[in-house]
Amino acid sequence: MKPRPSKSAAIAAVAIAVVVVLAATSLAIVPAGHRGVVTLFGKVQDQVFDEGIHVKNPFKTVYNIEVRTKKIQVEADSASKDLQSVSTTIALNYHPAPDAVNKLYQEVGLDYSSRIIDPAIQESVKSAAAQFTAEELITKRPEVKAEITNQLRERLQAKHLMVDDFSIVNFDFSEQFNAAIEAKQTAEQNALKAERDLERVKLEAQQKIEQAKAEAESLRIQRLEINQNMLQLRWIEKWDGKTPQYWGGASPFIGLN
Repeated sequence: MKPRPSKSAAIAAVAIAVVVVLAATSLAIVPAGHRGVVTLFGKVQDQVFDEGIHVKNPFKTVYNIEVRTKKIQVEADSASKDLQSVSTTIALNYHPAPDAVNKLYQEVGLDYSSRIIDPAIQESVKSAAAQFTAEELITKRPEVKAEITNQLRERLQAKHLMVDDFSIVNFDFSEQFNAAIEAKQTAEQNALKAERDLERVKLEAQQKIEQAKAEAESLRIQRLEINQNMLQLRWIEKWDGKTPQYWGGASPFIGLN
């Protein structure tokens, strides 16, 4: 028959098991890119664990929350200042504030994307779009982006979430507005073409005027030359072949006879 284990051996085994359990529950491992939220009997503590291994009270629980940058892309419907319907596609990069993950966990919980970020995006886009006409949303896109970004930062920072980057992917308007924009662009292009054509006509007309002036000047010079040649010809026709005794005005010229 096998010997029965002694009572002391059983107690030792239980003690070892308890020590192992306590040792395991006294260590907390926080992965890279995370922060540890510490709770004691369900109550969130002020203490926040950084990355690495930490020794803790066995009765404390640690929840790891990722603080690396995350990206979401959503659609937001709104109305412009001139009451045009606008559907905006936006992309947001954000991360939880590392030193305030305990407050985020306590006030919001882990489902902060649907509870905080999505509503903040919708409200920020609607508020910003109402400050611009539909055309300005296109022509003043940097200003629109800055306005939405500022509103998002204000709303999210209050809930311990930080905006890393924000971009407007696309604006989508109604078919009627798109048709009106296309018609306006066509009209502007036609007006620009007409203006260029007018400038071209003016330039061609000015060139013709200058050309006519040049031709008139050329004819004047030709007429002057013709008149001078005719005078010389008439003089030759009337000349009797004798060399004049005097040339010019008052200065006498010795005759050749």
